[in-house]
Amino acid sequence: MADARSKGRLRRWFSATRARRTVTVLLLALGFLLGLAYGSWTRVCAGRACPSIAILDTYQPQQASKVYAADGRLITELGYERRTVIPLQEMPPYLKEAFIAVEDKRFYHHHGIDYGRILGAAKADILTHSFEQGFSTITMQLARNVFPDRLTRAKTLVRKLKEVRVALELEHAFSKDRILELYLNQIPLGNGAYGVQTAAQRYFGKPASELNLPEAAMLAALPQAPAYYNPRRHPARAVERRNLVLDLMRQQGYITAAQCAEAKAYPLALAARSDYGEVAPYFVEWIRGQLDDRFGRDLYEKGYRIYTTLDLDMQEAAERTLEAQLENIENGAYGKFRHQTYAQYMEAARNAGDENLNSSPYLQGAMVAMDTSGAVRAMVGGRDFDDSKFNRAVQAERQPGSTFKLFVYSEALREGHSPDEMLPDSAISLPMPDGTIWEPHDYEAGETDGMATLRRALALSINLIAIRLGMEVGADSVVAEARRYGITTQVPAVPSMFIGSASVIPLEMVSAYTVPATLGLRAAPYAITKVEDAEGHVLYEQQPRRERVLSADVAWVLNDMLRDVIRYGTASGAVRRAGFTLPAGGKTGTTNDFTDAWFIGYTRALVAGFWMGFDTPQTMGPNAQGGLYAAPAWAEFMKEVYERRPSPGDWVRPRGLTPQEVAETAPGVGAAQGPAGQPPAGATGSAKPRPSGPAAPPSAHRAVRPGH
Repeated sequence: MADARSKGRLRRWFSATRARRTVTVLLLALGFLLGLAYGSWTRVCAGRACPSIAILDTYQPQQASKVYAADGRLITELGYERRTVIPLQEMPPYLKEAFIAVEDKRFYHHHGIDYGRILGAAKADILTHSFEQGFSTITMQLARNVFPDRLTRAKTLVRKLKEVRVALELEHAFSKDRILELYLNQIPLGNGAYGVQTAAQRYFGKPASELNLPEAAMLAALPQAPAYYNPRRHPARAVERRNLVLDLMRQQGYITAAQCAEAKAYPLALAARSDYGEVAPYFVEWIRGQLDDRFGRDLYEKGYRIYTTLDLDMQEAAERTLEAQLENIENGAYGKFRHQTYAQYMEAARNAGDENLNSSPYLQGAMVAMDTSGAVRAMVGGRDFDDSKFNRAVQAERQPGSTFKLFVYSEALREGHSPDEMLPDSAISLPMPDGTIWEPHDYEAGETDGMATLRRALALSINLIAIRLGMEVGADSVVAEARRYGITTQVPAVPSMFIGSASVIPLEMVSAYTVPATLGLRAAPYAITKVEDAEGHVLYEQQPRRERVLSADVAWVLNDMLRDVIRYGTASGAVRRAGFTLPAGGKTGTTNDFTDAWFIGYTRALVAGFWMGFDTPQTMGPNAQGGLYAAPAWAEFMKEVYERRPSPGDWVRPRGLTPQEVAETAPGVGAAQGPAGQPPAGATGSAKPRPSGPAAPPSAHRAVRPGH
């Protein structure tokens, strides 16, 4: 009975009437699903929701501008996306094969959609109840990366449908090679690199055309998760992923088993610098600001080529010598250092997670070196660009101390004063507008009473004579002279200005010393020689700018006086200890309470200046003089520079000058000097290092007078 009922039920289910009804329901359901799919397909790009591929006919992805040193070496790149576009023909075959093997092995056989991967991804997504399994082809990835503003990166069905639509259009409009070329130039590969050319430079320090097999496989390992597989941060993880790419290449017949094994054994040999911006970061940021004002957004998108004056070897010497001297100071080489050191600050920053720490409380330094043509060859704006991007070489305004005496003596010589003219080195008492009395002093008050020549007073940086000389020529005249030398900051016409109370910009002070170095010509500092677009057309070109400030006769006398600073004056000990013996001149500077230490020196070809101090002015130490703190760094720097370049030689005395012997017989000649007392205007001065210099020369010495 039961069997009969079952058979009857089956006959009814599979009867002709019921079968037609079942087929109809299935067809209706299928039609509904097809209609839904078609509607989704047609509506997903409605209202221009999908980007048009027409722009790819002339598409040029954003390219970073490249910044080059004077010798053509790459310094850094400037761009929102650091990318350099190269044609597919310049990429080695195994680089293309590595990306295809890991990203889309049927790339040359499908038409934008790999249906086999779709089925596999759909199965995985159903089993995991998610939409995390990807099935993007290289063409779909290109669609997502070329139009990131129109195709969201979120893993949704709508995004995938948009990618599919755009990918099919791309395949219809472009060849496979063109699609692959666009993809390899567009793909983000981590560490700030977009495209294989920039990634090759950033990771391996070479162009993509020079990559070997394991290096190519390493780049191909990155698109899935550039940060996760970053070889600089996660080398073991990166090598494991690279080796997976090599296995896929072997399985797909691109390389042999022997090539695979050899490539797997290859070490992860990364370039020394992960970011070219680590080279001269203050210099780079300085020129970036200038270029941004001129070119705006195009600077970061159009792939300009920027040629600069930077000498990379000189830059490294500048960074090394400045930091070494600052560490010497912090380590107590010139007396106990009572402040937080840079090393202590960085340790505290690590322990505190960079929170609640004051900005740059440690001892700072700045340095500029420039040719006498004005070309800036090296620049250091601070000890740590990551910690403080404030460029002390071009943005800071600091009291220059006795380096400012350059303008006092220059104006005096211009007006006819002679280097062998003698002035009293005796007490000065001047009433100030606020009713106080300013009584400046030399470094060793009470020991310098007497007379000294202007030559000796400049070499030994005697404050009282500089003040007297400045008062004779007039404060307004000295201010005007500073302006002629390129000083743009405010210089109050007050007596304390003669010994450096007015704040200046270090770059301008270094530029001012090109005048004695060139026997009268001031060179305006510049750093950019030429800017070209991606096709090589010159967009901007900078020529050296020099103007005559002093006659050659007067400038030679001033230069000769400044050479005495190194021969027997306040910088002689530091220069002698460093073993720097080439003809050179310069001037030390030390400010009130030892808050700033300077030395600016020069040869016939090169001017360099060093500054040291705290961002918030405070006493560096009990004997923080320019001759002890800054001059040693300058001497070591110049010695290293001229180990690699020929001597510029000595200055040639103009024919209109005649040397004469002048006897100095007044008492007190040659005594040391130093910072002034405590004048209301903040007067400053420089101090002679007591133990460092040789004995003063005999009282009879050569003087040089302009001829008639």
